[in-house]
Amino acid sequence: MPTSQSAQAKAQEAQSQDASQAKGAPLTSLFSLTPWSAAMAYAVDAWQRSVLYADAMRQRGNQYQEHMAQQEPNVLSMQSEVIARGNTLPRPVNYMLSRIIPPEGVVIDPRKRPFVVVDPRAGHGPGIGGFKPESELGVAIRAGHPCYFVGFLPDPEPGQTVEDVMRAEAFFLETVIARHPEAEGKPVVIGNCQAGWQVMMTAAMRPELFGPIILAGAPLSYWAGWRGMNPMRYLGGLLGGSWLTALTSDLGHGKFDGAWLVRNFEFLNPANTLWDKQYHLYANIDTETERYLGFEKWWGGHVYLNGDEIQYIVDNLFVGNRLSTAELVTSDGIRLDLRNIQSPIIVFCSRGDNITPPPQALGWLTDVYQNDEEIRAHGQTIVYAVHESIGHLGIFVSGSVARKEHQEFTSNIDLIDVLPTGIYEAIIRDKQNDTPNADLTDGPYIASFERRKLDQVRKIIEPIQEDDRRFATVARLSEINLGLYRRFMQPWVQLWATPTVAETLRVLHPLRLQYEAFSDKNPLAESTAKLAEKVREERVPVAADNIFRVWQEILSRSVSSGLDIWRVTRDDIVEQLFMTVYGSPLAQTLAGLGAHPEAPPRKHPGVSPEHRDFVKQTLADLRAQVSRGGLREACIRMLVYVGHGEGAIDERNFNLIRRLRVDHDKSMTLERFKEMVREQALMMMLDMHGAIQSMPILLSQASEENIRQALEQMIRVVTAAGDKLGETSQARLEEMRAIFESAADRAARFPILGNAASASSQQSRLAQATETQPIPGLEPAPWATAKTNGGQPALPDPKPELGAALDDAAPSPSAAAVAATPQAAPAAKASAPVKRAPAKAPARKTATKTTAAKAAAPVPAAKPAPATPVPQPPATAPASPAPAGTAPVQPAAAPAKTPASPNRATRRAQRSK
Repeated sequence: MPTSQSAQAKAQEAQSQDASQAKGAPLTSLFSLTPWSAAMAYAVDAWQRSVLYADAMRQRGNQYQEHMAQQEPNVLSMQSEVIARGNTLPRPVNYMLSRIIPPEGVVIDPRKRPFVVVDPRAGHGPGIGGFKPESELGVAIRAGHPCYFVGFLPDPEPGQTVEDVMRAEAFFLETVIARHPEAEGKPVVIGNCQAGWQVMMTAAMRPELFGPIILAGAPLSYWAGWRGMNPMRYLGGLLGGSWLTALTSDLGHGKFDGAWLVRNFEFLNPANTLWDKQYHLYANIDTETERYLGFEKWWGGHVYLNGDEIQYIVDNLFVGNRLSTAELVTSDGIRLDLRNIQSPIIVFCSRGDNITPPPQALGWLTDVYQNDEEIRAHGQTIVYAVHESIGHLGIFVSGSVARKEHQEFTSNIDLIDVLPTGIYEAIIRDKQNDTPNADLTDGPYIASFERRKLDQVRKIIEPIQEDDRRFATVARLSEINLGLYRRFMQPWVQLWATPTVAETLRVLHPLRLQYEAFSDKNPLAESTAKLAEKVREERVPVAADNIFRVWQEILSRSVSSGLDIWRVTRDDIVEQLFMTVYGSPLAQTLAGLGAHPEAPPRKHPGVSPEHRDFVKQTLADLRAQVSRGGLREACIRMLVYVGHGEGAIDERNFNLIRRLRVDHDKSMTLERFKEMVREQALMMMLDMHGAIQSMPILLSQASEENIRQALEQMIRVVTAAGDKLGETSQARLEEMRAIFESAADRAARFPILGNAASASSQQSRLAQATETQPIPGLEPAPWATAKTNGGQPALPDPKPELGAALDDAAPSPSAAAVAATPQAAPAAKASAPVKRAPAKAPARKTATKTTAAKAAAPVPAAKPAPATPVPQPPATAPASPAPAGTAPVQPAAAPAKTPASPNRATRRAQRSK
């Protein structure tokens, strides 16, 4: 009986196998096949895969031909329309500005700030920033933001330079701003990869045009890197500098073929280039063809650069590393100082990125700043996020990254714009079922921004001065070799490299040949296409556990591992060779670095006397406004004071504030709210004791009901994140509760009469009371009790470090540059006019992130051209008390215009002429 059942089971299994094979299902596994049957099944599958793989290569070649035949090729997944072309500008460039057409069902909010994505021109064509629906552009447009895309044509305009591209980008931003007058805030600009440094250079030249800047995998410090992990930075030294770049451009008859840049990227990972990418397609030919062809459309769309463009980039950035130390000056005398940028800068990088590792993305901070005081003195807000594993392309292509990091950056862009000056790390956590106030966030993640110090960033970068000296030696050697090439070789190369020779070399480039060789132009292509169609009809894939398929996978892993071992060995040899050659005292001495062997090879940017005076004057101006304001200002001071001890800002706190603003004060715009938050935060940073002591004055014009309602709302805000407050923050919350409740009781006992005289008298009495009865637990600031000979409080002298951040040619910072405590809570831009001393006032930026100031202080003789001084209007008097039950507001008169920085003032004077 058992024998009969076993035979019957075997017969049924055989019938099932025949039926599944007839339907094209995978062949049965090795456990039910003889070795001969397994071999036959594998052979059929391998043959079919080979045919389908060859047909995929044919499709890739056809796709390449069609893509390169287009006049304006790109790989955007969304429809777009060109609204501005760079080739119509006085200095024409091959860039263009396109508006992304919203997909069906997506509604754009005209009040939301626009997003502008700038694509990298690093050998590939444009469109990677919108390559998928789940991308930087896709996330922003689904959130209701108007979206724009800055792309480019394959060929540059004759004579086009990097400076021309910068001016074109500024023109594009002016166009975007003009199209959205209702938007609350300047455009968010995203720079991917090599577009990142280009965006930063434009922002340093025209900071008034930029909202928050997002740098995705963008290198800014080119000598930085981790030993044993980032070999690409050694390439310039091993090739003898930038002379080879000049040779390649000359061989291209003045054009540099971007395919050589792509070749460099591919050599970083030979296992992926030579085996893994193609094998993955072969092994998954039934499902991977479409994805493979989509990526290859972008990867194979090579573009060109002018010889002068790429030479500028290599000499000044890749080899010279001059951007992060403010050594670059434009042809019209504008110094490109990254400290000029007043918009928040979001740096997104990854430890798995071997092209732009975190040290190159964040290293500019330690290049340009020496301590946290300098960062706050220049009013900069920097947010960084470090992914643990994603590769370079995944930073702006991966769907998972778009759904998480880019989604959180987009949804919290207004919060980032409000953050006070300093460094923050973006921490993104998964939302749990028990997450408090989960309704205050959209999506499955919650973002918080935790304060960091420059020393913490320095631990990520791991700068080594000896390595900088080696790279400085390479930079000197590069200049020597380039000079020798231009003197003795270039004339002969240019004589030989005719347009015909240049075109022949471009066509025969190895990367182009692999696309050109197999397409429908090939005589074998037609038969391959017909055979592939037949194979698809009769496809019989082998089972995954077929013994020969298993051996195939083992062999593939062995090949990949062997190539990885070769890569590691090669990289170790390259690093040791570089360290030995350029670490030699003889080489460094011959390069001119031997005279001062102990001096740092790179100097931090200098500081001007105007900057020191500016910091001192700004401290005085802000302290003079400490008693101005009303209930709104008091609430913001409460948030800042309580948040001091937490060191992190949660998006739920800000989202609740935004909801309360919409529900209770629709008249206040988001921009006005940001200005008020920043001003109050700066005052708290400057003199926390004085700002807290003056809060009863701010609350004196509010009714009891308004004060108690505001207190209740602010308590909801500070506890919105759900986590228990720290001991310090909880104690400060109780202090604030006591101040508000005391003010409410006072308002109940002494109703506000509503006339200016009585309110002013009450304010004076309250001021006197707060002077004689300080709040318990608060110690006066060191300068609050210091007296001058005249009996007036002495202003604090600026710390020496505050002036160590700007050279003579760089503009002074905004009011956000006030020295700030490291534990400050969120802040926004200053809102009230700031008094200025009419004489010897240093050049300075406006206190807000709006357009640059229209007036300028006299410029030292060393400047290119002095700006015409504009008389300063008299400082406005303090606001009259508001009617009963309302918070006093600032005078309606326009704020006193502050002089622009010397550089921008000079430019405006020149343009007005």
